Amino acid sequence: MTELAFAFSDLDIYFEPENASDYPTYDPNSVLLDCTSVSVTIGFKYAAAFLYGLVCLLSLLGNSLVVLVITYNKANRSVTDVYLLNLAIADLLFALSLPMLAVYQVHEWIFGTAMCKLISALKEVNFYSGILLLAFISIDRYLAIVYATRAVTEKRHWVKFVCVGIWLFSFLLSLPVICFREAFLHSSKMFCYENINGSQTSYWRVILRILPQTFGFIIPLIIMLFCYGVTVHRLLQTKNSQKKKAMKVILVVVLVFLICWLPYHISLLADTLLRTGVIEDTCGHRDAIDGALSGTEILGYAHSCINPIIYAFIGQKFRNSFLKILVTHRIVSKEILIRYRKGSTSSISGNTSITL
Repeated sequence: MTELAFAFSDLDIYFEPENASDYPTYDPNSVLLDCTSVSVTIGFKYAAAFLYGLVCLLSLLGNSLVVLVITYNKANRSVTDVYLLNLAIADLLFALSLPMLAVYQVHEWIFGTAMCKLISALKEVNFYSGILLLAFISIDRYLAIVYATRAVTEKRHWVKFVCVGIWLFSFLLSLPVICFREAFLHSSKMFCYENINGSQTSYWRVILRILPQTFGFIIPLIIMLFCYGVTVHRLLQTKNSQKKKAMKVILVVVLVFLICWLPYHISLLADTLLRTGVIEDTCGHRDAIDGALSGTEILGYAHSCINPIIYAFIGQKFRNSFLKILVTHRIVSKEILIRYRKGSTSSISGNTSITL
């Protein structure tokens, strides 16, 4: 679950209102237990908003190219390409929410409850689907390399059903956040946040954290580590240069995924432990956790624009396919494509994937 970190500190750590009528009696920036208020600086907010805009632009550009190449090469589309197509669509949809989140970061929520729920749904569903698709890509690579003779014939029929199942499961996991999320006024400022009333507020807050941490990160991570671990072990036993290159792509996939999302989820776990009392609730702990959430969340968002670089632009097959499109539409000359193919004949042979 990718929350705006300042919303956590402003609305949840400092108070637990029982209903909306309690809000005017609380100040989000008030001091509790003699703590200095943890507020995000104006400079950080504008810097974060700029990064959101940059990620949005790069994500729209890169993932649109991935969608173009994969859809154009329909005849040669592999199972991996179907997953990559869905991953690119997920990242494109997520990118559409970033401009509104940028406005929310520097100002307040000005788009109303309906748009609050829509943006939350867009963000949550695509967060889950993106990570789950990464896990299934690792399974596909595992089957294609470790069980190469059976992978092509047994999986192709099921890939569309798997993708539909991923989207539906992602929506189900997002329902709690979508149901509780609404826009409301607090201390003369509008927030888009979970408005949970009743005596079990803290209980539901923890549930809303455990769900994404378990199904949206821990389980996919375990699947990825297992599949890529076995796959790399198998590749190390072969002398095939093409498979060696595939191993490098796999290592980049795992490394970038961990760099982007592991710091955020460690911060989120620490915040959950603070809420449940496992970590002592002190001013220093709150300051450190709030700062970590704010910084690492941006890194997690950036993963959506890095995906095209990992799964597409790093692969020579993608560049070959993209050049074919440009030649077909007479944007570049055919000689450029021929020259490129001569320099990478070993890499564009085979049929594992358009992009890898």
